[in-house]
Amino acid sequence: MADETPAAGTDGAQPAPQQLRMQVLAQFIRDMSFENMVAKKGISGADVQPDIQVAVSLDARKRPVDHQYDIVSKYRCTSKNKANGETLFLLEVEYGAIFHVEGVPEEQLHPFLLIECPRLVFPFVRRIISDVTRDGGFPPLNIDTVDFVALYRQELARRAQAAQSAPAATAPIN
Repeated sequence: MADETPAAGTDGAQPAPQQLRMQVLAQFIRDMSFENMVAKKGISGADVQPDIQVAVSLDARKRPVDHQYDIVSKYRCTSKNKANGETLFLLEVEYGAIFHVEGVPEEQLHPFLLIECPRLVFPFVRRIISDVTRDGGFPPLNIDTVDFVALYRQELARRAQAAQSAPAATAPIN
């Protein structure tokens, strides 16, 4: 007795979803600045109690080539002296990456680009931040892992709140 399994695509079922394909085509420092205020001002090390703040922002843009996207992660690391609030150092890094992404449904593409892509290149940015702070005369700053899901949700909430608080458009008076 022969196997009576219908041929693929002839049973009326939906075709299988396209496989996810993600590839990092390039990574680069787009912009970087490090200011060592300790060296500028001559602050003594005995009275220094660092308080470090790290701010992260993300940007994603479609490239002219199909399925390619520019992702830019921006990190701003500020170290201030707890004792008097003086800035010890300021490091700003814009880290870019070009990704080829296929197989992600359109409704999931935006979160994918702003969560998964930055997560993939984060270890490289972390190493740069550590090296620059060490080379700048401070202990290496090994920033904590960034929760890109929480960051994405915060941005969505901020945008929703901004949209609600914006004044409603009024019709022009003739």
